[in-house]
Amino acid sequence: MKPARKLFLGARLKRLRRDLGLKQTDMAAQLGISASYLNHLERNQRPVTATVLLRLAEAFDINVKQFAAEGGELAGPDQLGEIFSDAMFNDLNIGRQDIMDLADHTPGIAEAIGRLYTALTEQARRAAPTDQSDPRSLITPETWVRDYIQSQRNHFPELEDAAELVGGALANPLSMMDSLRQRLREGFGVDVKMATSEELGGATQAFDPSRRTLFLNSLLRPENRAFGLAYQLSLLEFDGMISKLVADAAPPDEGIAKLLSMSLANYAAGAILMPYGRFLEAAEGTGYSLDALCGRFNVNVEQVAHRLTTMGRAGAHGVPFFMLRVDPAGNISKRYAGESFPFSHYGGTCPRWHLHLAFQTPGKTISQLIETPDGERYLTICRTIGRPIRPTLTDDHLLAVGIGCHVRHAPRLAYANGIDLKGGSATPVGPACAICPRLDCAYRATPPAGHQLAIDENRKTISPYPFIGS
Repeated sequence: MKPARKLFLGARLKRLRRDLGLKQTDMAAQLGISASYLNHLERNQRPVTATVLLRLAEAFDINVKQFAAEGGELAGPDQLGEIFSDAMFNDLNIGRQDIMDLADHTPGIAEAIGRLYTALTEQARRAAPTDQSDPRSLITPETWVRDYIQSQRNHFPELEDAAELVGGALANPLSMMDSLRQRLREGFGVDVKMATSEELGGATQAFDPSRRTLFLNSLLRPENRAFGLAYQLSLLEFDGMISKLVADAAPPDEGIAKLLSMSLANYAAGAILMPYGRFLEAAEGTGYSLDALCGRFNVNVEQVAHRLTTMGRAGAHGVPFFMLRVDPAGNISKRYAGESFPFSHYGGTCPRWHLHLAFQTPGKTISQLIETPDGERYLTICRTIGRPIRPTLTDDHLLAVGIGCHVRHAPRLAYANGIDLKGGSATPVGPACAICPRLDCAYRATPPAGHQLAIDENRKTISPYPFIGS
């Protein structure tokens, strides 16, 4: 039996203390420890004990599992393991313990390695960067914004509180469109008009500041029209707050700053349509049923799925979901996580996960219990969704959304009814073929990085790339 690994969480402790605006003496007093001991903990000269973790939970209302999780940092052991599985490092024989030591003792260096590797992989996908003054511009805008949002656990308390006030002031969700129109008109002098795709140049919506008019594409689905109104209201209502959040994030260029601003406005729009308190109550009351929540708030499956990943309010946590959105070709266009994320940070998903199967059963909700190589289990729900505007060609209008959570949260989900979460059969999945350690998998598409192949021309195996396991 392996001894329990010591937890060195210095960087996370320091970040928590700074986020709370506390001095070491203040935090130490609330934890009932000496300031010198806290200093040792923050410098990773002492491991964090179970007692300290419990006191952190009591004093600051944190999720202990989440705080102590290996993936808590932007470059935790799992992500570093994925990086060092790259073929360029094959001759270095970097072991799991080395990776864990790096993540535990020098988290700043670990994060720097993560940024460098991300920049390297992104640079290989595109032309030379336009901005040579800031090396962070090597990372594509969508990756930079996604990583920043994930570093905040996809939860922005200031926006949540402000959006909840606005959402609460609006009328019954059944008349949300009228309420949003009225708020835009009376609060900001903005009128809303419908326009054709040709008039908008293919855009889904466009705001004309000089005419104080918001134009919505007439082909938008009803729930996307409401979201468009909430998005524009967020830009106007929370302009100062969003600008400050963007400035604090310090994006490397103006394009990324605007993309982050749009992302935060989208976040706020979802929070207006689905105010935190009412949404959490409804989610818990319906067993997190996608259909029930769509009906309750007049939104669509994707909007609900995205909202479910943001429920991290202190003292009122929802189930921490992860979410992916893919097209039929497997391209990932959304990737968010409220807690752990069992798939690759840089690649795609495991073919044994039923996300892609959803395209074969449009409109049907597919529940699946999956198990990762480390023995952790997740309950997932996959389903197709329509694009905001249905294209002329009817064979490419679908996307698929997959959400999931760790089995420890699954009993709160209606989708868990009838499923043996611990003793039942689970589909074995991996993070991505190149870093998956599973020996016998008929779905393996690439050889595993860092492992020696064990091919015998006189013997065929279920996997096209048999290898010697660790």
